[in-house]
Amino acid sequence: MFATEILAQFGATFDARSVPPAVIHDAKRAVVDWYASVYPGLATPPVERLIATVADDLDRGKCRLVTGQAATPRTAALVNGTAAHAAEVDDSFRGAMYHPGAATIAAALAAGQEVGADGSAFLRAVVVGYEISTRIGVVLGRSHYRYWHNTGTVGVFGAAAAAACLYRLDAAAFAHALATAATFAAGLQQAFRLDSMSKPLHPGRAAEGGLLAAALAAKGVTGSLDVLDGENGLGRAMSDGADWSHLGDTLGTVYHIQGLTFKNHIGCGHVFPAIDGVLALREQYGLQPDDIERIAVGAYQAAVDIACYAAPASANEARFSIPFMLATALVHGSVRMRAYAPERLADATVRTLMPRIAVAVDAEIDGRFPAQRAARIEIVCRDGRRLLHFQPNRKGDPEDPLSDADLGAKLLELAAPVIGGARAAALLARLWDADAAAALDW
Repeated sequence: MFATEILAQFGATFDARSVPPAVIHDAKRAVVDWYASVYPGLATPPVERLIATVADDLDRGKCRLVTGQAATPRTAALVNGTAAHAAEVDDSFRGAMYHPGAATIAAALAAGQEVGADGSAFLRAVVVGYEISTRIGVVLGRSHYRYWHNTGTVGVFGAAAAAACLYRLDAAAFAHALATAATFAAGLQQAFRLDSMSKPLHPGRAAEGGLLAAALAAKGVTGSLDVLDGENGLGRAMSDGADWSHLGDTLGTVYHIQGLTFKNHIGCGHVFPAIDGVLALREQYGLQPDDIERIAVGAYQAAVDIACYAAPASANEARFSIPFMLATALVHGSVRMRAYAPERLADATVRTLMPRIAVAVDAEIDGRFPAQRAARIEIVCRDGRRLLHFQPNRKGDPEDPLSDADLGAKLLELAAPVIGGARAAALLARLWDADAAAALDW
């Protein structure tokens, strides 16, 4: 069997499987986190301009933006998927170097609303999208992540798989949906190495493309089934030494959706182990910014490459700046949405501290990436103290997970400014009970 067929066999027969209740609960956790991510994304410039651009496809159709506005299925997937990544708050699966929720859940929601699915079918489709896409991301490996933005490239498979479930495709059509989705896989790392609005469009386009691939397969459109593992397939073209031979070994026995990372700070997740490390030293020693002579951060290569802005000039650059995010954490005690407000971007104390922060690749830490996201912190104080801390993971990683209460608080914090506290609380309650919902009308 080709890789597409192995994955499709799992996806097309998933409805017949007995799924552990804990897996469904973890799907709810992913959906709660997705809604926490999507609302702050609505007010970002790329999403506002995207909504204006696709206005012809709004106020009609069977689906809805999270704002409640009617939309055609593909436009709902595109806009909601873009918004879910725009504020840099969405979940990740570190083994695949990938934010699976943005595209997968956006496509599942659009397909589910289109066909009138209930909450249980929606959650099961989310699980399938996560399981299939994360495994493709793991196979593509670190060499893929060097040039490609996995949230776009791998995300299209999560979207296609989730939509294929809700369209109830058989194994043959499901495989063709994945095969066609592979030809839509796109998203370059270079797209956000300069200040740019392109990055959140990657999962938006992945959600739209995956939905389209599944819809085409439902109409009988075929794809090349060897497009992943063929001689000139995606594995060869977009990775170095991709090995598909064990792709399906743990499908249905190990659920990747139970190993997600949920963000505990706002911004690039590669910075989070360093943030956790400096906050630990701040609390332990009662550090104040004026106490600090210099800070040395040892990180893995991807953190240095992606969170690369030494002197960010915009909110977007600040979200990818190790010095800004660490200085903000030390000065204000956290890195929340307020960190990127204009007055915080210009905060004199933060800006004074930033040049004292030096970042370098730590070979030991780099060798453990992507399985482990760690950081080594050294703070030299003006009084001569030398404070050391090794942060082995991030708060929110599977080793130190956010609780259900933490995720609920995250949704309330980020959604309430947009839809109001009462509506946010009502939404949260409905999401925790999503498997009992007769329709996707939250």
